[in-house]
Amino acid sequence: MKKMTCSALGLAALAAAAFGAAPAATAQEDTIKVGVLHSLSGTMAISETTLKDVMLMLIEEQNRKGGLLGKKLEAVVVDPASDWPLFAEKARELIEVSKVSAVFGAWTSVSRKSVLPVFEELNSILFYPVQYEGEESQRNVFYTGAAPNQQAIPAVDYLMEAEGVERWVLAGTDYVYPRTTNRILEAYLKSKGVAPEDIMINYTPFGHSDWQTIVSDIKGFGSAGKKTAVVSTINGDANVPFYKELGNQGVKATDIPVVAFSVGEEELAGLDTAPLVGHLAAWNYFMSVDTPENAAFIEAWHKFIGSETRVTNDPMEAHYIGFNMWVKAVEKAGTTDADAVIDALVGVAVPNLTGGFSAMMPNHHITKPVLVGEIQADGQFEVVWETSGLVVGDEWSDYLPDSAPLIADWRAPMSCGNFNTRTGQCGGGTN
Repeated sequence: MKKMTCSALGLAALAAAAFGAAPAATAQEDTIKVGVLHSLSGTMAISETTLKDVMLMLIEEQNRKGGLLGKKLEAVVVDPASDWPLFAEKARELIEVSKVSAVFGAWTSVSRKSVLPVFEELNSILFYPVQYEGEESQRNVFYTGAAPNQQAIPAVDYLMEAEGVERWVLAGTDYVYPRTTNRILEAYLKSKGVAPEDIMINYTPFGHSDWQTIVSDIKGFGSAGKKTAVVSTINGDANVPFYKELGNQGVKATDIPVVAFSVGEEELAGLDTAPLVGHLAAWNYFMSVDTPENAAFIEAWHKFIGSETRVTNDPMEAHYIGFNMWVKAVEKAGTTDADAVIDALVGVAVPNLTGGFSAMMPNHHITKPVLVGEIQADGQFEVVWETSGLVVGDEWSDYLPDSAPLIADWRAPMSCGNFNTRTGQCGGGTN
């Protein structure tokens, strides 16, 4: 579309008004809109606000490169306010009203589950950047965070092999991600010979603040003479009082290590980390990773955000990967049409920040390395273990009987998110 000067646009509008017609040029036609669906208020704002910020940075960088398909990208930001039903309403607003070409967002699995029917109904695209429980593969969703076999199970293996852990506390926030992940982990631990009495499971609501009794129970459970660890799927701002109470009660990593799946650099930025040194997190990226790609990303982030102290974290890298995959797929398809881009995304590979390439697989999950890091006094992580190569995300767990025979492949002719390899039928689970 030809560019017009302000005066030319004004004359065009006046002429259109004189003849009762609408102006030919609109902002919608001039830009490609990108939806950003993250909580900027409420219990999850502690984790999600920075993901909104990194999306604005990525969009700005792409515009400096010339945009996409000859057009500038325009971010459309909404705040679902940690209100899970509101996520669906805001997603619909982004797609139907703002006419976005793709959406990057959600954190909790309950928010993702809330929006799935909307993306399916309206045939739009969601890039979901956070670790999750698996047991899902939806045509309109691209999962750039970790599946359980890319985070939870490797973390348990590390604790068993490197730390000699025999007793397990599975502590989580009370919603779908922790409950399903812990169901998988419980089955996995039992398959490894762990007795039921050596597994303690506890759930707390979002925003839970009184951890004194629970931490005391964890200490008691860990006093049975067997090495004990906490596997934490606690989400959001409840992590702040949880870790503070660990420090208050003197729970040290040398006694009962905690490995977290939802605590990264951003969450630690609000804590006194000195009592937490040695506790662990399992992710696919840490800010401390020493690669040229990561150094460039951190430099760009600090420049964009205007602060040398703002940290990076794993879900930010997931958005970095997902956004670059979307750009590459749109260029490949030559259009932002959802069906064409969905087909083009499978097989796309882009650099990650750990020094390799991540590829989008036919199950709409990506390949990722797995890292285990120890909390340091400065709020960063020292990598103590990592996989030798990239791990393919497994959408259906091998450790749950109903899921074990299921696979997803969204390429034609299968085009199925839950193909049952035993029955040869599509529809063996929830897709």
